[in-house]
Parts: sequence; structure tokens; C-alpha cells
Amino acid sequence: MASTPAEDIVHSIGGAKNVVALTHCATRLRFQLKDAAGVDQAAVEAIPAVMGAVPQTGDRFQVVIGGAVETVYNDIMALPSMQNLGTGTGDSVADMKAAGMAKGPRGKFAWLDTFFEVLSDSFRPILGALLGASLFITFMALMATLGVIPAWNAPGVELSPTWQFVNLMWKGVFVFLPLMVAYNATKKLGADPWVGFAVMAVVMLPAFTSLGLTAGAESVFDGHATIVQVFGLPLTVTDYSSQVFPPLLMAGVLGALNKGLKKIIPSSLQLIFVPFFLMLVMIPLTAFLIGPIGVYAGAGLGDFLKSINDFSPFIFAVVIPLAYPFMVPLGLHWPLNAVMLLNINSLGYDFIQGPMGAWNFACFGATAGVLFLSIRQRDLQMKQTATGALAAGLLGGISEPSLYGIHLRFKRIYPPMLVGCLVGGLIIGIGGGVTTSAFVFSSLLTIPAFDNIPLYAIAIAASFATAMVLVVLRGYQTPEQKAAVAAEVATHDAAQAATADALSNEGAVDAAPAAPASATSPETTPASAAPTATATATATATRTASTATLAAPSAATVVETLSSPLAGIVIPLVDVPDPVFSQGIVGLGVGVDPTGDTVYAPAAGTVVVAQSTGHAFGLMLDNGIELLIHVGIDTVNLGGTGFDVKASVGDRVEAGTPLVVFDRAIIEAAGYSLVTPVLVTNPAQYGSVDQAAFGAVGVGEPLITLTAK
Repeated sequence: MASTPAEDIVHSIGGAKNVVALTHCATRLRFQLKDAAGVDQAAVEAIPAVMGAVPQTGDRFQVVIGGAVETVYNDIMALPSMQNLGTGTGDSVADMKAAGMAKGPRGKFAWLDTFFEVLSDSFRPILGALLGASLFITFMALMATLGVIPAWNAPGVELSPTWQFVNLMWKGVFVFLPLMVAYNATKKLGADPWVGFAVMAVVMLPAFTSLGLTAGAESVFDGHATIVQVFGLPLTVTDYSSQVFPPLLMAGVLGALNKGLKKIIPSSLQLIFVPFFLMLVMIPLTAFLIGPIGVYAGAGLGDFLKSINDFSPFIFAVVIPLAYPFMVPLGLHWPLNAVMLLNINSLGYDFIQGPMGAWNFACFGATAGVLFLSIRQRDLQMKQTATGALAAGLLGGISEPSLYGIHLRFKRIYPPMLVGCLVGGLIIGIGGGVTTSAFVFSSLLTIPAFDNIPLYAIAIAASFATAMVLVVLRGYQTPEQKAAVAAEVATHDAAQAATADALSNEGAVDAAPAAPASATSPETTPASAAPTATATATATATRTASTATLAAPSAATVVETLSSPLAGIVIPLVDVPDPVFSQGIVGLGVGVDPTGDTVYAPAAGTVVVAQSTGHAFGLMLDNGIELLIHVGIDTVNLGGTGFDVKASVGDRVEAGTPLVVFDRAIIEAAGYSLVTPVLVTNPAQYGSVDQAAFGAVGVGEPLITLTAK
């Protein structure tokens, strides 16, 4: 029996035992392998269903399928040998994190890995809300610094109703933070997140807090809590606003109890009785035991760190920024985030975020150094990656795009970055430390949130400048990596030169005297038409040398003109920062660097591929063109974030029908390129696929021409 393409692909990459993870995007399978040396690339590319194969760093391997990728993916996952396989993104941030974790305690102890995964996934979905709230806090701090309002966070300060309302715009996030954490943590542990939310909501009710005001209540914990008798048992009543340890502990117990109940309650009754018994057990358990333990444990950890800072602010300010570059890849920074929130809630200020800023800006400075070098080396892909990462850092205080997208891939960056951390930490330590009364992200926009603005600004500027200068002077690539970039640039230059020659030849033809109309028939082609044939052959040779390079429309009969599906700047396919696209493996066409935020159908047809993530669409146009529109590069890793999908598989579309609206700020902040390949995926049916627009193009304007075969 003949083998299937799915079986052939798995066999050619070393068998199922060599596959760690597999996922797919709009056109390609993304394998994470145990050992990429086990791949027979020639065998992979010889499979009829495969359009091409692209090895990548870190034992990653991509197999280009085209529009049928989902079918092939499902066939592979249905193979008996693949049944125990996990899935992953292959070249995503998650893989970089996993690699970093494997070097530390995580990965060696399953329970520790689970703990930090739950901790990180409890915060990650609400980082946007926390970031937005932090900017409101910074605005209030700035107004207080400028004397527009009094010290808004000082005890007993009265604000006008207008400023009280502005203050509420950030308080809503932090007051109800325990509910958000409870929801996320419970969901991560496989239980009903709304049950976790409901359990935590009980201890946050005003009526619960008022129990501490009843007669006979005993004040404890320096007045931060009271003890009242309920059911004859001591109930600790405290303010759970902004607390994160109680909901995390509650979710852990609830997750275990949920698994136990599902084992003993019949599946037909689980919908009703599992939530009921969870609430019956967890509400009293949280109120009487878990909640107080979480409060005291968090306070104890905060007091421990505070004692270190009180003993020597200088040592603390130096150690924190030097530790963060190693803590973040391992996920060990999440407990400190929880302590920061607790410090603000209990002490009224936090002493960790100031030194942490030295690490953040050293990280951003290193990225700025990489950006400078990538511009000098004309490394388009790294330039785009570094630009997005730097914008996310300086404006949002988000270090992940820099860390996972660049720094962990180029180990020469770490020493200069650590020097930047040290310089910033020394300045803060010598200056006596920096505190803030709010939980903020360390960005340029949140500088006013710190108590000693000049000291903090000087420290982070020094961190940034030191790391940047050292990366520029030292370089971030190994000699082999630098040579590879130089080779890519040289290849690109050669392709551009070949295209220029082809255009020059065609320009000469345009200037030549026109042949008689009758002489253009296939039967009577005169010698005067020969230059046109030469130009066409030159353009064809150019495409043969570099399938991503498109010549200007040839003199052959243009049978179709494809309109642009989005507004932007047209770039040759060879300049698209992805080898699968730039080499023409998927199809021929152009790239468009968008200036708008919407992709439209360029002509009437049917949607045959519509990724749920919104990043790619395949269209079968009525004129016979099979078209792929891929919004951005590697944007599948965003999981749909930033994409508002307007069309589905099977939809009938007309010219101008919206397919997707994308949020360029989210995509760029995540460090991904917005360059959008627009590709004809059945180019063999045409004589040539040619770039028809240069520079700016609007929606509906000619973009690509196709000539007769």
C-alpha cells in the first residue's frame, strides 16, 4: 500500500520519535525536533504535497504545504505514532521560555514548573489592564508633582469629585485584582474559572468586610484585620483588595478538589453538583483558612525583602537589576510582581520597582544597540524585530519581545546588558534608593510615578546608554552569524542588480520603434520584435535566479491585473523578511508594508482559507487566481490577538469586502513585522507574475499583473 504524504513527511524528518512539538500557520508545518540532524531535507522536498522546506535554528524545521496545510496537519496528528505528541509553536516565545527554563530549577521538578506556569498565566492575561492602569497612576503622580493636585495617595487627602473620578479609573483594576487572578488561575488549573471568581468574590463583598465591625471583634495584625466568631470558629476579616496570594492558593486547592469530584460524581450530574460542592467547600475554606494564610504569607515575604532593603538599600539596588535578566527567562520574577502589589497595599509604597527599572532599560538599551547594528549591516529582518521590541519596551515597559526575540538568541548581548544593569543599580544604590506608590511598568511614560524622579531618570538613562554603547562596540553576533547576514545582503544586492538590468533592457525596448500591428501575430513575428523577447527572457532568467525577484510587466499579453487588498508601500518579494515567502516557495507576488489597518478582498471570489488567528487568508478568485494574503510575519504566534476577523471559510466576497482589521500597535509591540505578502499560489498557470506597482499603493489600485503562459 502506498504511503500517504503525512507518513512520508514524518518519516523524512526522522520519525515521530524525533518530533517534540508540531503546529501550523496558514502555509507551513512548524516542527520542533529533538535533533534536526535527523532530517532528510531532500526527501522532504521530494514529497509531492510539499512545496519546500526551511531548516531553522534551535532544532526547528518548517515544511511548506500551502493552502492544504491544515489537512496535512490533521493527517499527521491522526497517525498512530503521533498520538502522544504535544503541540507548540516551534519558533514562538513559548519555546524560548521553555529553553530558558530547562537551564534552571524549572523543568527538573514538575511541581515547581506547574507552580510558576500557574503564577505567570494568572497575570499574563491582565497585563494590558495593569499597563493601562499604571499610566493613569503615572498621570496622577505627574499632576501631584506639578502641584495641580495635592499628594493624591497621602492619608486624609481630599480630592475634588473630578479628580476622585480620575483616581477611580485605575483603582478598579487593582481593587478587583484578586477576582481577575482567581479567574485566570482557576482556568489554568482546569476548573470552571467562574466558580473560582465566585469563591473569591465572597470575601471581597462589603458585607463580608463589615463583619469585622460587629461587637466583640478583636483587632489583630496591627489593626489590618479583625477576628470575629462565626459558627463558633474564629474568622479573620481583612481587606482583600489588591491581594494576589489568597486567590492563587484558593485556585490551587480548588483545582485539586475539582479533579477529585469529577472522579466520583457521574458525568451526567457534574454540570450541577461539581460547582455546588466546590462552592460549598471552598467558600468557608477560603474565608476561614486559605485567605488568611495567603495574606500572612505574602506579608511575610514582603517583610523579608523589606528587611534586606532596610539593612542595605545599596546592596538591594544592585542585586535586583543583576538578578532580573536570569529570573525573567525562568519565570521567577512573577512572585516579585505579587510582592510589589502587596507592598503598595500594606506599606503604601514599593521599593523593588526602582532597581527593576535599571534592568528594564539596560534590556532596552541592548536592543537599541542591536537596532543600530542591524541598520548598519542592512539586516532588514533584525531591524524590524528590534524596532518593534524597542517600541514595546520604551513605551510599554515590556521586556519580553527584546528578551525572547533577540537577547536569548544572541548570547553575546548578555554581558553588555549586565554591565548596564550594574551601572543603573549602583546609581540608585548610591542615591539612597527609589520608591513608588503605584504598580507601574518601567517605561519612559511612567518615570513621574517614582518619588526621586531625577535620580531614577539618571539611573535608567545610564543603564540604557551603557548597554547600547557596549553592544555597538562589542557586537552581538558570532563571526558565523555576521557572515551569514553579509551573505544574505550580498544575495539581495545581486538580485536587485539583476532586476535593474532587466528593467533597463525593457526600457530600451519601449523606446524602440513600434512594429506594425500585423507583425505581432504569432505566425509573423518580425526581427524588430526580438528585443521584446530578449527582455522577456531576461526577466524570466531573473526569476529563475531568485524566485522572489519580480521584473516589471513583460511585453507578453497581460491576462489579469490583481488589485491591492490593502494600502501600503510595495516591496519586492525578495525583501520580505521570511525565507519561505522571499524565495517564492509558497507563490509569487509582492510584499506590502501596510499604512492602513484593513485587508480587503481584491476581487470577487470565495474564501477557501481563513485562519482563526486572522493572520492569513486564501482566496479562489473568479478569474482563476489562487491568492494568499498573509498579514505580517510570524503573526500566527499572537494567537489572534490584535486581529478582528471579518470573513470565514466558504464566504462569498466581492472586491472591497473586508477580510480582517488588524491592530498594528499590538503587532509591532510584540516585535513582529507587518510586511504582508500578497502571493499568487498557482503561478504555474501563467507565463509570469509581475510587480505592477512601486512605492505607495492604495486599496484597489493595480498591484500584480499576470501574463499568458
